[in-house]
Amino acid sequence: MNNDIFPCLWYDGDAKQSAEFYCKVFGGEITADTPVVMNIDVFGQRLMLLNGGPQFKKNPSISFTVLCDTEDEVQKYWDQLIDGGMALMELGSYSWSTKYGWVQDQYGVTWQLFFGEKEGEQKIVPTLMFIHENNGKAKEAMELYTQTFPDSKIGSILTYGQGSEGHDIQEPSESVQHAQFIIDHYNLYCMDNSYDHQFDFNEGISLVVMTDDQQQTDQYWNTLTADGGRESMCGWLKDKYGLSWQIVPKKLIQLMNDSNQEKAYKVVQAMMKMQKIIIQDLEDAYNS
Repeated sequence: MNNDIFPCLWYDGDAKQSAEFYCKVFGGEITADTPVVMNIDVFGQRLMLLNGGPQFKKNPSISFTVLCDTEDEVQKYWDQLIDGGMALMELGSYSWSTKYGWVQDQYGVTWQLFFGEKEGEQKIVPTLMFIHENNGKAKEAMELYTQTFPDSKIGSILTYGQGSEGHDIQEPSESVQHAQFIIDHYNLYCMDNSYDHQFDFNEGISLVVMTDDQQQTDQYWNTLTADGGRESMCGWLKDKYGLSWQIVPKKLIQLMNDSNQEKAYKVVQAMMKMQKIIIQDLEDAYNS
């Protein structure tokens, strides 16, 4: 499983409580514990929790589907996640699963708990909802993402025309009800939705991509910011659909974690001024 791509969740000071909560719910462990960044390992997958401040709120445009082995497992997670949270789709039996529910937890993260046929080993699968001006573009987005990253492919696609029961609004028949795709060995789901939700993609949930070198960094950055995407600061960008990515050279993490705190601080200061991360400039700062 690829741990060079992983989700980042944005918090306003409560990342640590949330990290401890998910480790309890899913049996994970905390692998990095700093005031700004918490990393947790859940089912062998990395999740990053970032204390970024009050600017961004997490929302269901990106949810996390948890593929459960038994109905009891669904129930176990549901009972814990609903505590202080709310149901977006009640726990029950649906055409696509005998035991399924969609819940927003007390920290604003949404989970789709699913018992049924699994695709691959990855247990937690980020699920992208294409809404508003992106509605109908899920297939196009999958094509962009699978062309951008190596070892990628589009898997199953179910359109609304093929299976629309359980949905109260008439979606265009060619729109995606559920699809699965892989970027660099990392499994994702997506869907189109024409409902006028009060939310859309934002920085509250982003996808982090750890890169090996400047060439890879440049390639991902240039491809994802093209055609209406936009550059942000510190390795953050938004693609043409408004989905946030962090393109992070592994060298940055290595230099920031250097035992010489003065050098590490210089690296951080240099990084704070950058949009796309330039590895050579980080090394120059480190050696200055």
